[in-house]
Amino acid sequence: MAIDDGFRLVEVEFPPLPASVLEMDDVSAYDVSQANLKLAIDFAKSFAQDNKKVAILLPDEAEANIAIDDLGLSDVPYPGVKISSLRKSDEDDDRSFKPEQIFLSLFGQGSGGTVKAMEDVDMYMCIVASAQELPDIEELSLLEPEKPIVFYNLKLDVLRGDLGAPAFPPKDFQDRFLSRVKPVYYLRTRQYSRSTPNPPFLVNYQGCLFRSYPGQFQTLLDTGSGNYRRVGGNEIRPALGQFKEELTNALEIEGVIEEEGKTLKFLRTGYKTTTWWEEERENASDIWLT
Repeated sequence: MAIDDGFRLVEVEFPPLPASVLEMDDVSAYDVSQANLKLAIDFAKSFAQDNKKVAILLPDEAEANIAIDDLGLSDVPYPGVKISSLRKSDEDDDRSFKPEQIFLSLFGQGSGGTVKAMEDVDMYMCIVASAQELPDIEELSLLEPEKPIVFYNLKLDVLRGDLGAPAFPPKDFQDRFLSRVKPVYYLRTRQYSRSTPNPPFLVNYQGCLFRSYPGQFQTLLDTGSGNYRRVGGNEIRPALGQFKEELTNALEIEGVIEEEGKTLKFLRTGYKTTTWWEEERENASDIWLT
């Protein structure tokens, strides 16, 4: 629906593995990457069945080749679906290791022209990219402004926290590019704890922020046994501090925790409840907030 409505940069975000699995100590980034590739292929199939040709892009060729080999797939796992990479070397370059690409990524020098548009592709899906590799997606969007690009389980909220750090894109990358990305399916869980003066003295609670385009951003409280209850809805994406407050207020209404006075609430939350990219800025786009 979002693509039909004209949005070309869209975000799909949800846990690729069950929470109980993600919390295991032996689950690695590689396991998450493999899970995301499998899910991305299934996601792309629905478009391929509508005669759309989809390219699933990993950051570089080496990473794409490893993922394909480990899953025992070909680079065309389904008719109309191709696994490839954002950066592509020259056809005559048969080196397996290309140190100049690592240098360009680490020092923010762009792709050096290695990001190339693909022929006969209707939509791109980008997976497992880091904050340092997000400018490659921006470069692709400039090469292919009319074709949709899906940011698939990239955890953009986490990557935004790296912006401005040494060897990472500057903070204005959020306002220039990331703020144009439309969340069309979004499910992020959060866990909190709250001390109480009476038994059990510590209350653990969790919930999730959920959005399915064109619906509202919904604040859902985990009621146990995998069930959630809506406790708030917003047309504008709530900041993380507002989301937490909506969950907490729901527990206060139910009597699970006691209501705090203004002074104690201020001491607990502090004066700042938003991150820098959630605040008003002169050059910011509000697409990602609606």
